[in-house]
Amino acid sequence: MVYDIPFPSHVNTTNKLSLLAHGITDIEIHFLQIKFTAIGVYLDPQIVTHLNKWKGKSAADLAQDDDFFEAIISAPVDKIVRVVVIKEIKGSQFGVQIESAVRDRLAEVDKYEEEEEEALEQLLDFFQSKYLKTNSVLTFYFPAASSTAEIAFASEGKEESKTEVKNENVVEMIKKWYLGGTHGVSPTTISSLADALSAELSK
Repeated sequence: MVYDIPFPSHVNTTNKLSLLAHGITDIEIHFLQIKFTAIGVYLDPQIVTHLNKWKGKSAADLAQDDDFFEAIISAPVDKIVRVVVIKEIKGSQFGVQIESAVRDRLAEVDKYEEEEEEALEQLLDFFQSKYLKTNSVLTFYFPAASSTAEIAFASEGKEESKTEVKNENVVEMIKKWYLGGTHGVSPTTISSLADALSAELSK
């Protein structure tokens, strides 16, 4: 359970992925903590073989080490980020959040060109028609064997709708939004990931 929301302990892609970390996105308004989404990060357990350089480091050190999260993002293993809506929001608002976060990151490294703009417009279109009710589920699947991302949306037991992001730069920045160390959207998820992988690496 992540903040009273059930997450499966494993999901299957080409391999069995384990729920390694979880957290929330939230905002504080007038001393009230408003939770927006619960997040679960599923990784192929093989990822630890790509992180040997950090063996023996404490979770606190890892949480502050952006190179460590770069290594997680670039490790050639399947990754899934499962996002469950706590506070309902229009799909268009959620889409704009992702779009502006990704665009800013791309602009910062001078990788925002026409192709990236097109890919982000398609992503906005996908979310435009959605309404993210409480308990709706968004799944971001990053397969090891390709530089694409598959995004699925499911709400109230209806069949999920999907879109594919094929622009490599946009895909990388979506990963960074959720898994990007000190620049990630959810500090609780980042520290949970550091805890879990620190424990795995000390085995």
